[in-house]
Amino acid sequence: MAGIIWIVALVLTTFTVAYVGYGRYLAQFVGLDDSRETPAHKYQDGQEYVPAKKPVLLGHHYSSIAGGAPVVGPITAALVWGWVPAVLWVAIGNPILGAVHDFISLSSSLRHEGKSIGYIIGEYVGERGKNMLLWFAFLLTILVVAVFALVIGVVLDAYPQAATASLLYVTLAFVFGIWLYQLGLPFSVGTVVFVAGVFGSVWVGIQYPLAIVPGDYPAGTTVLLESAAFFPELLGSANIGAWVLVMLVYGAAASVLPVWMLLQPRDYLSSFLLYAGVGGSLLAVIVGTFITGMGSDAVHPETGDALTFEITTGAWYGFLGQGGPLAEMIPLMPLFPLLFLTIACGTISGFHALVSSGTTAKQLNKESDARLIGYGGMLAEGLLAAVALCAVTIVAIPAADGGIGLALPNFATGGGAILTALGIPFEYAAPFMALVLASFLLTSMDTAVRLGRYMLEEIVGTPETPVETYAANRYINTTAIAVVAFFLLGSGRWEDLWTLFGGANQLLASLALLTGTIWLANWSESKQLISTGGPMALMGFITVIGLTWTGLYQILGGRLLGITAEAETGLIGQVSAVAQIIIIAILIYLALSLFKIGYDNMTTARNTGDGVAADVGSDD
Repeated sequence: MAGIIWIVALVLTTFTVAYVGYGRYLAQFVGLDDSRETPAHKYQDGQEYVPAKKPVLLGHHYSSIAGGAPVVGPITAALVWGWVPAVLWVAIGNPILGAVHDFISLSSSLRHEGKSIGYIIGEYVGERGKNMLLWFAFLLTILVVAVFALVIGVVLDAYPQAATASLLYVTLAFVFGIWLYQLGLPFSVGTVVFVAGVFGSVWVGIQYPLAIVPGDYPAGTTVLLESAAFFPELLGSANIGAWVLVMLVYGAAASVLPVWMLLQPRDYLSSFLLYAGVGGSLLAVIVGTFITGMGSDAVHPETGDALTFEITTGAWYGFLGQGGPLAEMIPLMPLFPLLFLTIACGTISGFHALVSSGTTAKQLNKESDARLIGYGGMLAEGLLAAVALCAVTIVAIPAADGGIGLALPNFATGGGAILTALGIPFEYAAPFMALVLASFLLTSMDTAVRLGRYMLEEIVGTPETPVETYAANRYINTTAIAVVAFFLLGSGRWEDLWTLFGGANQLLASLALLTGTIWLANWSESKQLISTGGPMALMGFITVIGLTWTGLYQILGGRLLGITAEAETGLIGQVSAVAQIIIIAILIYLALSLFKIGYDNMTTARNTGDGVAADVGSDD
């Protein structure tokens, strides 16, 4: 049986070749030039536009884009279709689709004053196209906030040790921001002190776990409240509901603070935790395969058997996924197109375009940093997906409820078992990997709230009515985003929310690539459009087909008509199913309309040789 070293070798090889070769080509293609003033310097305001050192901004960007999806998606795909198609899509698709998407989104925003992809497309296709894309992106951010808040709640409920550690490292980040920007103390000294504090918080969390309401927790867990009566049950747990409420309040509060106060220092500090989790796991696979082997205390939680680096998950379970361990839990799932929607963020993600053109472009110190942060940052997320695949292939726990319940035991248990090859005890390694996942999710969630605020402010523009004034108010709109996200979770239907998130996310990725392609087409007649246009067309086609399958086969044919699955009998379930079909139809309509508008603009620009803004690649 093959070992997971082959997964690591394949991903590291393709990513390295791509970064050195294709990444350098793209940097030259868009003309990155350090003599050009970036928006962070040009519009520096101490609030949103704040130049950041490259390692600090890389930490923010990587922490923001890497959430729970590159863990849940690859694990689910491996248990549905087998690990081979999952690994191939991550190893090949990430550098030629996802990394290009992130880099082009960041580069185009740099040349448009750090504005969002909605603003950029509006420069070329008009106000209608701008508003369509901004509304699309705004609705996606609410879905992201809801999904990630729920997953954080699940992580902190399953691993109370991670709850304590997460609260401590957010506090450390706040103090680090004051250390750097208010007291002006040395950056290098602060890095040593506060990074040590973050890793120390992991030890404190393991010693003093924390929960909000009573439940079944590890011995020694501190429970803050005696009653769960004030909190809703989500996924059968009031503690999850309580943590979701806490996270939504935190996300709203963090999104209105100046970026120097929490966002920059927190993401920088957490990046060391994330690098240790992802990089340490990859190193452990190499060291454990050739030198040490896996620790003797790493055992399968269900069977009690010793875990090894050998792959136990099947390589291929069939095109429809009916030969794998989840066959009885899922409807027919054709590999094409659903594999590409299931893995999602591990290969390409529209949410990254919002981060790249939302917060990252406003903090880039110099243009050449865009290659590492934009292209390299996405490759780093692909490494997280690879770690998730390594974890599931050696553990392979098909949790009964699928989704997030499926990801947690595989990622935390499998990842912890892998780290034992470096001599880390399993009882510490598994909670540490849970904290790594929680760290990804925390940063992505509150960044999404901030991005949603940006989107709504761009939609409103200059307020002219009382309603627009309220909508543009940062405190009111962030509160509204958090409240709507909470009510989306109130239905308790995780699978519905994940379907909407995945479909909208991948469709936005195609629209972000459309925006980049329009920019290039209007920049110069000599600019080739294959690097962005090819991935745009592929992802647009895949996503529309996938959403159509989901709407017609799984929802209409199953939940409503009872032909392909058991029909919904309750009124709430039926209304939810109808609403999902309507949302899918709206998503497809918006996307096809924007594709048509964009195609017309590119055709005009290339046929007449007179782009809307032909100098956009070289403005001062």
